Amino acid sequence: MDWLNTIAERKIREAMEEGAFDDSPMKGRPLVFETNPSVPDELRLAYKLLKDAGFLPEEMELRKEIWTLRDLLRTIDDDQERRRVALEINDRVFRLNVLWKRSFNHEDRQVYVEKLRKKLG
Repeated sequence: MDWLNTIAERKIREAMEEGAFDDSPMKGRPLVFETNPSVPDELRLAYKLLKDAGFLPEEMELRKEIWTLRDLLRTIDDDQERRRVALEINDRVFRLNVLWKRSFNHEDRQVYVEKLRKKLG
């Protein structure tokens, strides 16, 4: 990827010399980088492209749904509805585990499982 960085740097320098950034609304403001440390380096560019295009990888979509459902679960008083939402959460966690099993070896998956357990309490 070193050649890609070289090309990008050259294009940025050329644009700066041409004044392409002079009227930028972000001029003088810090850039905000949205990186997810749990995403491997080799997948970050692909995930960013998908995100910018309005798509999430299935793993990220499942995580998002799990968090949303867990937030919803905290607000439900009806026991039957709580069971239904809990089953939905379990279904999505199961699907996420199946995805992990396909894409990671056992040791790597265990690291992610432990981090997820700590984070979720």
